[in-house]
Formats: sequence, C-alpha cells, structure tokens
Amino acid sequence: MNKVKHQNFWINVKNIIVFFVFTSFTIITWILLTSNIDKKGYLLLIEFNNAHGLKEGTSLTMRGVNIGYIKNLKIDFNSILVLAKINSSSILIPKNSLIETNQTGLLNDAIINIIPLEYIKIKDTKSINVFSPRCITSPFLCNLNYIEGDRGLNYDDLVRAATRISQRFDDPTFFNIFYLFLQNSIDLSDNIVSMTFDLSDFITIFYSVLSRFIQNYK
Repeated sequence: MNKVKHQNFWINVKNIIVFFVFTSFTIITWILLTSNIDKKGYLLLIEFNNAHGLKEGTSLTMRGVNIGYIKNLKIDFNSILVLAKINSSSILIPKNSLIETNQTGLLNDAIINIIPLEYIKIKDTKSINVFSPRCITSPFLCNLNYIEGDRGLNYDDLVRAATRISQRFDDPTFFNIFYLFLQNSIDLSDNIVSMTFDLSDFITIFYSVLSRFIQNYK
C-alpha cells in the first residue's frame, strides 16, 4: 500500500513538473514571438524618376528620425524602383505623405525624407497591423505598398542652374538685348517726362483762361 502511494506521489510530481515546464515554455515562446513581431520590419516599394544619388543602405527618415533604409534598387526603362525596409512594424507611415529625395551634409549624402501632410489621431493608430489584409482600408501604408516619390532638394540642380545663369551673362547676345532694353527704357522715360511737362503747360494755360473768363463774367 505504501509502495502504491509512493508511486502515485512521484507520478503527481512528474505531472506538475511537466505542466510547469510546458507552461513556462509557452509563456517564453509567446514573449519571443511578440517581441519579434514588434521588431519585425516591413517593406515598401517606392518609384522615382531618377535615383538622385540613392543606393543600397540609404537612410529613410520621418520627422528627422531614421526609420529604415533602402534594401534594394531596380533600374527600369523609365524609372527607378526602390525596395525600402522599415525597421519596425510599429512605425506607421500615413498614406497622405510627401516622399522625396534630399541631400544633406558636407558630402551631399542622399536620403529619403517622409513628410506626413495631415494630423493623425492616436486612436487611429490602435489595432493597426501592417501585415493584415484589413490594413488596406486604414490611413497608413501597409506591407509591400507601392508609392511614388518626388525629387526634393538637390545640390546638383542648384549648381547646374547657377552654371546656366553664369553662361547667360557671358553671352554677348544677352548683353546686347539688355542694352537695347535699357536704351528703350531711357527713351520711354524721356518721353513720359516730356509729356508731363506738356500736360503741365496745358493745365496752366487752361487755368489762366478759365480765371479770365470768370473775372469777365463777374
């Protein structure tokens, strides 16, 4: 009898240990999965007309904070397709956002800047899963969404524009046209001054005649 009780005791102990191990394993697995879901990023497809210095590893920023990077680029006949990786699925990007390339720093490093164009309420961000099919109806970009980007501040364009302006000033034709414009402006101003004097004389004569007429009438 004592032997049976002893065996039952150890069986209960083993069951308790197995249950405890299973419960602990389940809790740890759930914590790890939850942590990975939060840290798992998602992908966006961004199309540009020109690369503008973009390359693999180029940073993506939103409100001045680094939120991701360019994972891959594909050159098409008419555009550049960028595969961007957002660092965390908890980073939500409004669909109504301006996405443009800019150059910063002394070395003119290219970045992709995301500028939200509307105010987002906190309640709108609750229960948003970028991997869920229902995310399509939300005001945020979802995993593998396709968007178009624009060109922002580009120092190459500024240098090119300054060069063209300097070339215009070096063109003799430009100076000849500018000289003719100044000459015509001077002639026109002289004519206006002459007309002003003539009008002043006419007003003076008219006033004198009118004064005499009034005196004679009295």
